[in-house]
Amino acid sequence: MKKSMYVIVLSVLFLSACKNDKKQAESNSMQPSEMNMEKAEGHEHGDHDHDATMGENSSKEGRKIDATTQKNSATSAIIDSYLQIKNALVKDNKDGAAKGGTMMLTAFADFDMSQLNDTQHKEYMEILEDAKEQAEHIVKSPIDHQREHFENLSVDVNDLIALLGTDKTLYQSKCPMAGEGEGAIWLSEYKEIKNPFFGSKMISCGNVEKQIN
Repeated sequence: MKKSMYVIVLSVLFLSACKNDKKQAESNSMQPSEMNMEKAEGHEHGDHDHDATMGENSSKEGRKIDATTQKNSATSAIIDSYLQIKNALVKDNKDGAAKGGTMMLTAFADFDMSQLNDTQHKEYMEILEDAKEQAEHIVKSPIDHQREHFENLSVDVNDLIALLGTDKTLYQSKCPMAGEGEGAIWLSEYKEIKNPFFGSKMISCGNVEKQIN
């Protein structure tokens, strides 16, 4: 009983700390004049098109993929480009993230689909369509929108690994303060929490949910 109460208290304290960090980060990153300007004018990065794109991505939440345990090096180039984006966002590096987006588009273009069976091909094409769209936006967007598209891209890459496998050891982590509802996931090559959704503002917010391989 005491152990259960201890775990609950720690969980509450963790979420509270993340929420406080997020409020402080938002307060520090936007002055009152900037807030008024944003409300009046909206984002400069084509809000209508951006919001429409984000809305279209909700369909991937319904993907039902039976996760494979196959060791597969064929996905490595795609995963490497994803990690390039992730690590750049951790460092608040917009240009580095854009470079990773370009790398991902190349990796998908070079991927050999002839190895896929019919079921895999169907699921892969759905992942490909959405992931390419996210990568294209990451290439051309300001960093706040890069992070929004990275949230969707993380689901796509996670689904790709579930579908086809990987020979890499990865860690699926989750930020309770990113996205909507229950938070957002990301994948990392290391276990240490370095949050790509908030970068230096909330670098340690999140927790490892599982290890892949």
